[in-house]
Amino acid sequence: MADSGTRAASDEPRSPWLRTGFILAAAFIGFVTVIGGAVVATSDASGEDDRSTASQPPPDRAAAPSSRSPEDGDGDDSCPRLADERQDVPTAAPRGVTWDLYGAVALPSSKAAGPAVAGEDVARCYARTPVGALLATSQISVRYLAADDWRKVTLTQTVGAGRDAYIAERTKAEESASADRDGGAHGQIAGFKFVTYNDTTAVIQTVWRFPDGRMQAATTTVLWRGGDWRLEYPAAPAAATPVDSLAGYAEWGGV
Repeated sequence: MADSGTRAASDEPRSPWLRTGFILAAAFIGFVTVIGGAVVATSDASGEDDRSTASQPPPDRAAAPSSRSPEDGDGDDSCPRLADERQDVPTAAPRGVTWDLYGAVALPSSKAAGPAVAGEDVARCYARTPVGALLATSQISVRYLAADDWRKVTLTQTVGAGRDAYIAERTKAEESASADRDGGAHGQIAGFKFVTYNDTTAVIQTVWRFPDGRMQAATTTVLWRGGDWRLEYPAAPAAATPVDSLAGYAEWGGV
């Protein structure tokens, strides 16, 4: 990825899946029909945004691990304990959130709620709170589609009946993909609304705004598994819903 919050036009995504043609052609594959079009990472993003400090997440940072309860199950390396402990569901944009470009998509993070550990592709360790769940669904739902190592993101940060089929079908599509496809428009997070929340499950609607002004609301679920929030990949994801305005949603976004 490029420096100073930009991505050079010559730095094409290594995965052809990120290009518009493949997102459209792969409409039969699970979540791609829901949010795939919203997170197509373009290869010609330019200019700096004062809300974005870099085009890729900060390097891994270590901290004292937090304890896990037995019901958390097995997961990645232990996560640091985060300061956010608030259990009230936000109805407005959370404070203390910063936005960084991941490819061409602005993603949110918070020192208090996560991600506490971030590498080039995987951003993990979120607070077991509503804000932590909101940040997790925003980060993971983009990264499992847009990351160069999308398999690692999918295997470590998603769960559910549709996950293995997604990996298999996407792998097959990439193996047979033509190298001359171009990309492509991208969407940005514009708002959110919690449908339900408890300390093991959060269902959140995220509104994506596209360059032509269209907006769509996609409903995603994150589950607390292995000491962290994981994106649920159901066998039959619901379709995204067109919306005309942000009425009923909390306005939120980095661009």
